Amino acid sequence: MSLGPLMIDLAGTSVSAEEYELLRHPLVGGVILFTRNFAGPDELTALVSAIHAARTPPLIVAVDQEGGRVQRFRPGFSRLPPARRIGHEFDLDARAGLNLARSLGWLMAAELRAHGVDISFAPCVDLDYGLSEVVGDRAFHASPDAVGQLAVAWMHGMRDAGMAATAKHFPGHGAVVADSHLTLPIDRRSLADLAPDLAPYRRLVANGLPAIMAAHVLFLAVDPAPASLSGRWIRDVLRGDLMFQGVVFADDLSMGGAAAAYGDVVTRGRQALAAGCDMLPVCNNRASVIELLEHLDVEPQPASSMRLVRLHGRASPGRAELAMSAEWLRARELLAQSAAAPPLTLDAGTNT
Repeated sequence: MSLGPLMIDLAGTSVSAEEYELLRHPLVGGVILFTRNFAGPDELTALVSAIHAARTPPLIVAVDQEGGRVQRFRPGFSRLPPARRIGHEFDLDARAGLNLARSLGWLMAAELRAHGVDISFAPCVDLDYGLSEVVGDRAFHASPDAVGQLAVAWMHGMRDAGMAATAKHFPGHGAVVADSHLTLPIDRRSLADLAPDLAPYRRLVANGLPAIMAAHVLFLAVDPAPASLSGRWIRDVLRGDLMFQGVVFADDLSMGGAAAAYGDVVTRGRQALAAGCDMLPVCNNRASVIELLEHLDVEPQPASSMRLVRLHGRASPGRAELAMSAEWLRARELLAQSAAAPPLTLDAGTNT
């Protein structure tokens, strides 16, 4: 059985009998975990193992573990700073900032891989325009060049730990005020004016970016559909202009930004797949998952399935072995140094 295009969630810290049936459905290809699924490191390992054992090839297990505000697993895991902290260090010393980005990308990925988690949806490469509260300190920097350099370093750190990076939120969520979790943000800039937002993606793609997540943001001057549901953005710009060959995730189809764009969840799912998305997360809405499984009629896409299989994490040491490694100790030391640094503010205009 190949991996299907839906990524679903679970209710608790173990897989129920009903959920096992959902995981075995041919349209399902992955599971996204949240804080409610985390009872502790040992329990996480058991949960991920149960998900992977549900079928062959194993489902992809994902989580949002960027750091800062967006870190689902905390007890027993290193408390990662928001990306903006790394941007501050880059301003003080570019080489040290890049080293910190790579080290923390490795630390985040290595700890997750020690428990079997395949991917974390990171890094966030939105630019810090000082407008989007939902992005805020999740952005590395206001400078496209700085974001590109830091994101590549973070991606390489994840790769060193055996995990594929997922850059988000393509083509950019930083220049809109509205939160796409609640409503559909509208960015009225032309494609030419979006060049700064696309610059980090160009650099990441040139360095072998494995996956991206498309935003529920509407760019009216480019296409009448939001980027996550737009063939113009995914097929023409991302795969055509940027020559991206990896996996394309839509952002969560249950979010308000998606619901505001098109009608029911099945219509949104069909639109996203037709636009070129490989996988569609559907979170915190079991009714929508059931509706998609019953009514999403899609033909198998061998190329998409092959791309998805490549997201499985590489074999990695367990947590006890990891905690004794020199790499983990060095990364923890850098993390402690960054946490002890004085607080700074990153102004979108001066980058100070």
